[in-house]
Amino acid sequence: MPNILTRRCFFAAISALSFAITPAMARQDAPVVAAASGLQFALEEIAAVFEADTGMRVRISMGSSGNFARQIREGAPFEIFMASDEQFIADLHADGFTRDEGDLYAIGRLAIVVPHGSSLLPDPELNHLAEMLEAGQISRFAIASPQHAPYGMRAREALITRGIWADLQPYLVIGENVSQAAAFALSGNAEGGIIADSLALAPELAERGIHALIPADWHEPLRQRMVLLQGAGEVAEAFYNFVMSPSAREIMERYGFMLPEG
Repeated sequence: MPNILTRRCFFAAISALSFAITPAMARQDAPVVAAASGLQFALEEIAAVFEADTGMRVRISMGSSGNFARQIREGAPFEIFMASDEQFIADLHADGFTRDEGDLYAIGRLAIVVPHGSSLLPDPELNHLAEMLEAGQISRFAIASPQHAPYGMRAREALITRGIWADLQPYLVIGENVSQAAAFALSGNAEGGIIADSLALAPELAERGIHALIPADWHEPLRQRMVLLQGAGEVAEAFYNFVMSPSAREIMERYGFMLPEG
């Protein structure tokens, strides 16, 4: 088996958002939202609007959905879980960790991203990546972990569809989550990578490279579902409902997420 180089780039693994709490909410700690790292920039913006509108605050922990699912089973004190693969929610619900089956809040997209100055061109069908790979001109290419990060799982499926997964494996740099993969892909130490389109569109990252959407039918859909966990309080409920509101949905759409009907 080809070796896969593992590089852990600690890029926004945990984001703590600090807001003012109204006197009515001052008696309890802000609930922690376990959120897939592809939501980083969109969710920070949503949380800021939520705080401005309600005076309530949440704390957001970013990471891979698979790791969060494991931590929830181990008793992590999260109140909301926003996964990038709804199967994690279904499994937790079946085992009694959630209030219900939750709600589909978005459908994610994959993008190939390359830093400025890279010799790799970000074409949607990965033709130039295949050409450079065949010519021996790829040294490193970043994706999230296919073991526990849904965006990594879908990146692997897309590369298999294109027929270059096996040949690319010796050059893969694996991020613990998709944010870490994005950090490495845009660091200048790799030709590029496959990440969440929501991260590629974020101004903080968009200025560092260029990207292109990968065809959605090259991989299983990134059906992103969220759920209230057992023991969630009123603030968590309020934020959960806010994420489904028109103002939050507009932010999600701006970051490239497809919105579920209804």
